[in-house]
Amino acid sequence: MPNKTLQQNVIDELSWDPMIDSEGIAVSAHADGTIMLQGTVGSFREKYEARQSAKRVSGVTHVDDQLDVRLLTGHRRHDAELRADVLQALMLNTQVPDTINATVKDGVVTLAGTAQWRYQRSEAEFVVGNVAGVVNVHNDVDVHSLVPEASYIHQSITTALEHNARLDADNITVSSSHGHVTLTGSMHSWPERDAAVAAAWSAPGVTNVDDRLKIYY
Repeated sequence: MPNKTLQQNVIDELSWDPMIDSEGIAVSAHADGTIMLQGTVGSFREKYEARQSAKRVSGVTHVDDQLDVRLLTGHRRHDAELRADVLQALMLNTQVPDTINATVKDGVVTLAGTAQWRYQRSEAEFVVGNVAGVVNVHNDVDVHSLVPEASYIHQSITTALEHNARLDADNITVSSSHGHVTLTGSMHSWPERDAAVAAAWSAPGVTNVDDRLKIYY
């Protein structure tokens, strides 16, 4: 697909999404399918949604997100006040364990602590990203769980991939060691790649997933 066509398709997708003010976003496309997003948005959630929108476009293989979050003066908050709301949001979400903590500096939230499952780590980041006044999130939460035999992890992931209707499991190779899983192979779209990674993270005992899957159209 020509770069200009891919670029325009991403611009159209961003303009179509009501959660995004695309006026401040510049889009550029490269021959390998990489999309670069530059400019400014009004919230961390908007930055997240812009990245997700770009990934949905057919032909995109990678999103280089260089968007800056610039809050309106009335939306800026003191770090202490913002941290209180962040901690409250984490506490009220039943999917986030109390082993996850947060600090705030200049509107940037850093998550630390441990979680037993990757979805808990991801949920904490998503919840914090929706708090008004947050300009960025650094997720330093470690996933720690009891690690079963590598063969059990491998079989669990392989079975999950085979059962997923959105995936061609024959194109995915799984290797694991001490809770660390590596995925290699080729995918036909971002949703397919995300589904494969999610399936790997859902296996009991997985503490890290090295995503080496490539997208080919």
